[in-house]
Amino acid sequence: MSINEIESKIRELRQLQALIEEAQAEAETIKDAIKAHMGDSEELRAGEYKVTWKAVTASRVDTTALKKALPEVVAKFTKTTTSRRFCVA
Repeated sequence: MSINEIESKIRELRQLQALIEEAQAEAETIKDAIKAHMGDSEELRAGEYKVTWKAVTASRVDTTALKKALPEVVAKFTKTTTSRRFCVA
């Protein structure tokens, strides 16, 4: 690919990313409006649609506290990985 073709692809990519961001922001606004209407209700039915908004409980390891309390255990079970980050500036 030539530099001009790459530049064109990057321009197209940035335009598509902007559209995605706009659509995601609009979707979040709509979700927030539905949530506001639901209030404390966990379920809403609207025609053919069923919307649920339920509390979910999860348990996670507090890595900051674990590092402070047992740094040798954290060091023993820490795995370092390498990846490549794609970024267009």
